[in-house]
Amino acid sequence: RLQLALVPQGIRLPPILAVCEDESVLGVPFYVMGFLDGHVVTDRLPAGLEDPAARSRLGEELIDALVEIHAADVAGPALAAFARPGSYLERQVRRFSQLWEINATREIPDVEQVARRLAEALPEPLPDSVVHGDYRLGNLMVERGRPDRVEAVLDWEMGAIGDPRADLGYLLATYTEPGGGPSPLGVSPVTALEGFPTKAELVARYEERSGREVGPLGWFEALALWKAAVFCEAIYGRFTRGE
Repeated sequence: RLQLALVPQGIRLPPILAVCEDESVLGVPFYVMGFLDGHVVTDRLPAGLEDPAARSRLGEELIDALVEIHAADVAGPALAAFARPGSYLERQVRRFSQLWEINATREIPDVEQVARRLAEALPEPLPDSVVHGDYRLGNLMVERGRPDRVEAVLDWEMGAIGDPRADLGYLLATYTEPGGGPSPLGVSPVTALEGFPTKAELVARYEERSGREVGPLGWFEALALWKAAVFCEAIYGRFTRGE
């Protein structure tokens, strides 16, 4: 529903061809999206990104596609239906604290301590925008013939209306910059190559293109990595139960 609401606003999305709510077909509701002939960049670069200049352009596109998402009109009726009362950031901390209680397989005091520190230091929110919730290079598709251009943004199941810095902080927390250390999650190792922007350059381009001043993003990076820890524990729990 969120993707369909975003289509008229020019967001780069795969076309949704059909939606089926009848669980008797596959056992769950599902949708069918149109095929896109491109690449998803994870630990290898597709042909056409050998040149540092092309990698630089892809890094800029990574930000430009996010700016487009955050520019969507959340006050219009199509997106206003997704808004929820209260603080998005407070809700994120509270929800993932509850998920930790449900999914923890062992005592890890650091996880609970970080939760408390996040809750005690909630930033003053920026005006609401669409939040993708899992925005990183590996959740985008680049064009096959022009791999320095983002064709579509994928994986919207964490989408919501909230503080746009949540996406920017998550991107930084999962991004490996040239000359820097690897991301704790290791999800974008290719961006360590020459030509890709630094984290500071990503933020500068975001502020320039969006017109927003985002300020310090450490809280949002911490939120991203803490949420990832909760996710990883849930996955580990399923593994230990043989699921």
